[in-house]
Parts: sequence; structure tokens; C-alpha cells
Amino acid sequence: MTAMLEIGDLHVSYGQVDAVRGVSLSLEKGQIISVIGPNGAGKTTLLAAAMGLLPSKGILKFEGEDMHGLDVESRVERGLCLVPEKRELFGELTVLDNLQLGAYTQRLRSDALKKRLQSVYDRFPRLAERKSQRANTLSGGERQMLAVGRALMSAPRLLMLDEPSLGLAPLVVRDILTIVRKLRDDGVSILLVEQNARAALESSDEGYVLETGEIALHGASQALAGDPRVQATYLGGGTHDDD
Repeated sequence: MTAMLEIGDLHVSYGQVDAVRGVSLSLEKGQIISVIGPNGAGKTTLLAAAMGLLPSKGILKFEGEDMHGLDVESRVERGLCLVPEKRELFGELTVLDNLQLGAYTQRLRSDALKKRLQSVYDRFPRLAERKSQRANTLSGGERQMLAVGRALMSAPRLLMLDEPSLGLAPLVVRDILTIVRKLRDDGVSILLVEQNARAALESSDEGYVLETGEIALHGASQALAGDPRVQATYLGGGTHDDD
């Protein structure tokens, strides 16, 4: 069976610096795959390359199609979407405006756009309550919900999440990751990059440990959570520095 996302021997460089070196990763339809590792390991770079935001060398296929040469909009149209670490919302625009911008590649008719919006509001009732509010007045958890909701407006089949727990309180992190699991149950596959290793491994089917641009470990998430090296390096403290 063809993997939904296939990354093989991927290399990404910033000038003379190799940020990602020989990374291989596979994600099947219906999976949540997590990528954990320290700051500077190349996790965000990996997602940026998959989204087409950075040039890369190696195998990069989505549903069997070579993604090299396709721009970001073309990848979104094919069902790939990224929620960036800094969320990158339009702060002066309303919640509704931000959501509508998420569907810009879809060229939806008015009735289809309303239906798509309602599906996001059904998933995030708080956004419906705040739809006329400016994005920069929302709480951290609400901004993360808006970032995910905006991505869902493009009807992705694979959603890539970069550090969704960053800066959020533990209870909010729990809520966000519950939403992630529900998305998987509703047919959206997930590639989750997360520094909060405990939360990531609890929420995913398989995990990859990325260190200094290379895959150090890979396996079922439950097995990785029990690995002494992972426990000592990533699970010892139990909490995220930004929680």
C-alpha cells in the first residue's frame, strides 16, 4: 500500500548548514505520527520542507505523487496543510476573516463556504462565539484553535502541526490534543511535531526522535515512551518548559 506521506533520505540546508540530514519517515492514512526532539533538532525545518516552504533534496511524496516542484498552494490544493508554530494569524482581522482566508485555494461558492465554516464552528464552538472578535484579542488556546480551524477550511487530508502545545497551560494542551485525536477519527491524518514528548507520544501511533537533523529512534509510540533513553532525555521532567 502506498504511504500517504513518504519522506526518504531528505536533506535540507541553510546555506552551508545541513539542518536535516538523511531523514526518512512514512505516514499511512489514518495515522497520527509524532516527531519529538530538542530545540534546534530540525523538526520545524522538516515540516517546512514538506510544505514547500524550503527547498529540499531526496524523496518527498504525498499520496504517491512527487511533491518537488509544487508550490505551497498546489500542495494545499492536494490536501496537505501546515499549522505553523507561531500560528501566523492575521491579528487585526476577525476570527471569521481568518477562517475564510483558510479556504482561499478552494474557490468555494457561498453556500459551500458557509457549510465549511459551520463544520469548523461545530468543532470549535468558542470560535463561533468569537467570530466577530479580532484574532489578536484571543487567548493562547483560542488562537491555536483558530490556527487549526483555518487549516481545516482547506479540507486537508494530512494536517501537519508544529508545536501546537507551545506556550499553553496543561489543561489547554490536553484539550488541543483531544481535538487532534478527534480529527484523526474523522479521517484527517496527522503529522505532529512537538517538544512536549509525553503528550506527543500519548497522542500518536508511531513516533520519531529527531536529533541534530537525523532520526535517532523510531517505533510505536508506546514502545518509545518505555525506552530508557527517551525516558531519561525527554520524559524525565514530565512537563513542557512552556506549560
